[in-house]
Amino acid sequence: MKVLTEFTPTDFENPLANGFTLPQGIIGFRDYTRAELLYLPDHLPFLWMKLSNARDESVHFVVLEPGGVLPHYTPELFDDDADNLDLRDGSEAMVLNIVTLEQQRPLEAKVNLIGPIIVNRRTKLGRQLVISNYSNYSAHHALVDSRAANSAVANAATA
Repeated sequence: MKVLTEFTPTDFENPLANGFTLPQGIIGFRDYTRAELLYLPDHLPFLWMKLSNARDESVHFVVLEPGGVLPHYTPELFDDDADNLDLRDGSEAMVLNIVTLEQQRPLEAKVNLIGPIIVNRRTKLGRQLVISNYSNYSAHHALVDSRAANSAVANAATA
């Protein structure tokens, strides 16, 4: 199943719409099964995904919905994964990709395109999955073209 990757900010108008469950957690954080998306308008398209466990401990990840940022990203799900999430069609799927930021080098941000978190917008159930067309993508995709970023930095320095 192909899933749609458009960003829909209306999902955040309802305070209850930004929470979902991850019964299996995510890789490395299996016990963190409650998730909440947090955002600041001036940080978009980046969102904070807060994961919590049963002891109310939490961790935060920077994520993004790829639509508009990565226009050629078209993740496809295995049929079993779509069935397990009870996805009736691709429009029900919210796609979240985890972003890795280097504190001293933010222009070298990487995004995981192979293992997105897929959330059923209707049931608020999510899972981190390996997409079926994983061979087309990278788990360390550069978010910013380093040549363009270096050129912009050089131009700013000479201005």
